[in-house]
Amino acid sequence: MKDHFHTPLRQTPFHPRTSALNRLNQWGAWAGYTTALAFDDEAMEYTAIRNGASLYDLCPMVKYRITGPDAAAYLNRLTIRNAAKLSVGGVHYTVWCDDAGKVLDDGTLFRHGAEDFMLCCQERHLPWLLDSATGYEVQVREVTEEVAALSLQGPCSAAVLQAAGFDMCNLRPFRMAKLGFEGVEITISRTGFTGDLGYEIWATPAQALPLWDALMRAGAPWGIRPIGTSALNLARIEAGFIITNMDFIPADQAVREDRARSPFELSLDWMIDWEKGHFTGRRALLAEKARGSSWALVGLDIEGNVSAEGSLIYHNRKTEVGHVTAAAWSPATKRNIALAQVRRPHHTGDTLWVEVYALRELQYHKLMLRAHVTERPFFAPARRRATPPGAF
Repeated sequence: MKDHFHTPLRQTPFHPRTSALNRLNQWGAWAGYTTALAFDDEAMEYTAIRNGASLYDLCPMVKYRITGPDAAAYLNRLTIRNAAKLSVGGVHYTVWCDDAGKVLDDGTLFRHGAEDFMLCCQERHLPWLLDSATGYEVQVREVTEEVAALSLQGPCSAAVLQAAGFDMCNLRPFRMAKLGFEGVEITISRTGFTGDLGYEIWATPAQALPLWDALMRAGAPWGIRPIGTSALNLARIEAGFIITNMDFIPADQAVREDRARSPFELSLDWMIDWEKGHFTGRRALLAEKARGSSWALVGLDIEGNVSAEGSLIYHNRKTEVGHVTAAAWSPATKRNIALAQVRRPHHTGDTLWVEVYALRELQYHKLMLRAHVTERPFFAPARRRATPPGAF
């Protein structure tokens, strides 16, 4: 793009609508795009996620189309899960590692056809993906700018879709369906980043504004709201989901060797398919499985109601054993929760202490708060998996 340095952040196809609604004028950068952090009331945006319906612009998410006769074999070599087992119309969560078994990124893999996949993730990895394709009859292409994506989340999201003319009541979690809109095919998947009932809608940029208008119009009786990244982040913490460059550093970006993390250290080893054959990082992960890991990513319950984000974690109040990567007071569970990286063996249920600095009238007060390792997700309503969804 000529003279791109004059406008370093691009606008998504939904920007004419999101900019008009952003009363707070709060914007952030995401993968080279301008994205809304909050529109008018962050608390009400969170409430829409948990009690109504919410709409979030997903366009900046990095997307790759992977096609060809060897597409499944290539993805088996690239990722730790078995892509060949993913049926057409299915979606699964996955990660991929470097040769040392350290995570490069996580993302969702969509299978559109026998030889047609789409991989969505946080960071850009085209050179790595192309290098990994050597020897395979496969084409890898970034399609981020070709896809306009929206996330429709909340207990009323199925009702909103039905009111808009999209009956998704029989669509199961991690499945997708194709249907027509404005004379062009769109894809709706039962996926999301809130840990609640929700869907993601994949269209073309030309369909973006009519799609936004149709959903906002259909969702009016359910109080649908556009939401920003701040409200979504609170929901994802409650769901126990991790984010690249917030909860872990991609191995190719880590300046210090001890900062990268393996699937074992991120509690993602449940995805590893040891029987599918070789994949990048397999030997290193087998060695780690035999000797044990250094770190664990855990959920914490922390006393009080002061958010502990960025805090250090101690054993016996004096030995540093980890740090909090994400934290919040959870409105849904009425708990002070956190995601944290903790040195083993302190991840097994010891009473830990979190050093929190609370800002009170321009002065910071140091608090040493008790914390207990707890199960994730912190919030997991049955409606997120109910098929058909309940009527809300």
